[in-house]
Amino acid sequence: MVPADSFREDVIAGLSLPQKALSPKYFYDAQGSRLFEAICRLKEYYPTRSELALTHLHLREIASFARKGSTLIEYGSGESAKSRLLIQALRPSAYIPVDISADALRGAAAMLRRRFAWLDIRAVHGDFSRPLKIPVAQAKGRRVIYFPGSTIGNLTPEEAHAFLRTTRGQVGPRGAMLVGVDLKKDANVLHAAYNDAKGVTAAFNLNLLARINRELRGDFRLRRFRHYAFYNAALGRVEMHLVSLERQTVNVGDHRFSFEAGESIHTENSYKYSIEGFRALARSAGFKGGKVWLDRRGMFSLHGLEAA
Repeated sequence: MVPADSFREDVIAGLSLPQKALSPKYFYDAQGSRLFEAICRLKEYYPTRSELALTHLHLREIASFARKGSTLIEYGSGESAKSRLLIQALRPSAYIPVDISADALRGAAAMLRRRFAWLDIRAVHGDFSRPLKIPVAQAKGRRVIYFPGSTIGNLTPEEAHAFLRTTRGQVGPRGAMLVGVDLKKDANVLHAAYNDAKGVTAAFNLNLLARINRELRGDFRLRRFRHYAFYNAALGRVEMHLVSLERQTVNVGDHRFSFEAGESIHTENSYKYSIEGFRALARSAGFKGGKVWLDRRGMFSLHGLEAA
């Protein structure tokens, strides 16, 4: 679990920067997790749908790459929708879901225990971006880290490289990784995915301020902020911000922060990669690119990486 003190410290530090910023990992309290699940069902939000389609399409190959009887470690397990397919095909010796949201983790683990009574499930509540103790001591088979979605895109390329190097160390010399990577595409498609017509993504973004109010004695007035997302072509990423609509002062516990009209809090990046660009990043972190699977429209990719 991410301690309350860490949340408080990160929020205070982020709001003290010249460009105010908050980490996207704090989106996922109970309400945030529910909103993200709703985002994944939106017609504009292609990543979940595209990755699920490619998983169905290439499931036998993906399971063959991971190898039956492996220990499957999933970072950011959430609803575990794609995991269910992989578990059924792979029949891992153990499944270790890791998630920052305790509610999402409990719900997913309970559902999987009902569906796969034979499966050894060892849920870990924690932040996979920080050092974690993964219970693999008695696990059989090779270790495979499953990192679906486009979560790796939330990291800068430098952060992604460091994360991949850490992951390479966790799986060991015979290990592997399955990682979902969103691909570069038309800017209009990207804009629609992060600015849906129903405003669910806006509510998800604004819930971060509501969480600060609930947990850290904040007094953000959500109607004074607006969701803003755009594709930064120069950096190859979608950026999400919360823009102050007026000049105002906000308190978080004993700390006070001033906002000018138009000033923003940068809440998320979502980097988009070319296939070769991501493979080069993985190679530099100690993996060799074994396989790449795409959905039929070429919107999203799943990379099978083996420890070099």
